[in-house]
Amino acid sequence: MTLYYSICFVLLMSELSLFATIVCPMPFTLRKRLFHFLSENPIIAKIQYGLKITFIFVAVLFVDALQRMIRIAQEGAAAKAKPEMTDVRTETNYAARRFYAQRNLYLTGATLFLSLILARVFYIILDFIHVQEAFTALQQKTAKQSGVNGEADEMRKRITELQRELDASNKGGRDFETLKKQADQQNKEYNRLADEHNKATGNVSNKRTD
Repeated sequence: MTLYYSICFVLLMSELSLFATIVCPMPFTLRKRLFHFLSENPIIAKIQYGLKITFIFVAVLFVDALQRMIRIAQEGAAAKAKPEMTDVRTETNYAARRFYAQRNLYLTGATLFLSLILARVFYIILDFIHVQEAFTALQQKTAKQSGVNGEADEMRKRITELQRELDASNKGGRDFETLKKQADQQNKEYNRLADEHNKATGNVSNKRTD
């Protein structure tokens, strides 16, 4: 295996390891720290930029391996059309070339495909973490508002009770004033009747009951 295909193989193994790491079960806090580190760390950002350039070269290798695979397939078809010109050495050489072409095609294709899947899964999980954080903040805000609303309801109930007590006190005061007025009227009526009785009997009294 040549150097660039060896690098492609190492890249493929790294992608598989990273994919297994981000999809494995772990606590939400740990996952949040890991994804924030991968998405916000400046060193990781530089590594991602370098990997993007590397994947461009991997795409070039994929196209080259595909062209070789097509060319070898065409040579095999031409060899089958002329079976008298083939021997064991030629067939062995053709099988080896086809094997290497297929290996390079699968290696580069799997590396590119896994890079797309890895990027998509990474951003989906990152969006899920952001949504979960926003949902938690909304829950805390709602809980605070519920507490404030509960306190406001208690204050309203207390104000209603005090208002009822005040109304009852005012009603009691009005009843006392009514009784006082009735007593004064009865006292005046009693004095009037007493004066008439005294005049009728000829006994005039200078004492008046106020």
